[in-house]
Amino acid sequence: MGFKDALIQGDLEAVRRLPKSDLHNHFVLGGSRQFLLEHSGFDIRPLKDPIHSMDEMHSWNAQNLGERFETPEGRRLLIRAAFAQAKEDGVAVLEIGEDVWGLEAFFHGDIEELVAAFETAHQEIAPEIELRLQIGMSRHCDIAYLEDCLSHFWGCKAFYSIDLYGDELAQPIENFRSIYRRAKAEGLRLKAHVGEWGTASDVRRAVEYLELDEVQHGIAAAEDPSVIRFLAENHIRLNITPTSNLLLGRVRELRTHPIAELYRNGIDVTINSDDVLIFDSDVSKEYLRLYQSGCLDADELDNIRKNGLRPV
Repeated sequence: MGFKDALIQGDLEAVRRLPKSDLHNHFVLGGSRQFLLEHSGFDIRPLKDPIHSMDEMHSWNAQNLGERFETPEGRRLLIRAAFAQAKEDGVAVLEIGEDVWGLEAFFHGDIEELVAAFETAHQEIAPEIELRLQIGMSRHCDIAYLEDCLSHFWGCKAFYSIDLYGDELAQPIENFRSIYRRAKAEGLRLKAHVGEWGTASDVRRAVEYLELDEVQHGIAAAEDPSVIRFLAENHIRLNITPTSNLLLGRVRELRTHPIAELYRNGIDVTINSDDVLIFDSDVSKEYLRLYQSGCLDADELDNIRKNGLRPV
């Protein structure tokens, strides 16, 4: 069965059997629920009702995960769970990685140990998946601290991209310019979370100041036609997570999610999971939900799927 027929027939398992990308996945919360239950005994249940702030999300995290996996062994289990989830979901291209602070906390400050943890899980669980290893940073962190942490990552050719996430209001995006200049010189693909909580102008500002290749979320761009044109003309990819946007109160309903307007105006968009454990948002469900809500049609969704699999 083809992808479009699977959507039309509402066959989730058939959707899962066809290749997709997941380019916006926080592995700590992006793993297989069943895998973690079998290997840890913890049954982590997703949100049922929308929340309305990152603080509420952090509260959910504290209540449901807490410090259960805050050990080197626990971290490796989460990595393995992410590959298990991707394999179950038919993900062919997976972009995940560790936050810079995790190097010291879980991998003894040894970059080779960190990389090996991901590559070992990759080869043991889902070697058929293309792994794109990412460097992660939290926006609330002091720049000098981040630069010190990143000194261990620079020069390591295992990494594909760098991403900035967390509270969009924590500090001005300009503060990260020197880091992104170095990351560009290192040959990394440049990404940042912006436009989930902020404005369309925030999206454009981040792209211009950091010379981004991709934006994680970016849905606020739909508020300003000039920003839409800017993103389309500059071939900036938006890696969008629809159910996350819905359950965090960033959109009212999937039927009117801005992904449709962004895509139809020529922006390169992809559909991704974000945090599977919180939002019950594996990529196949995202495609099916968008189709069944009437947000995008089967042809559009198949084009988005194929585009996410192409090399960039």
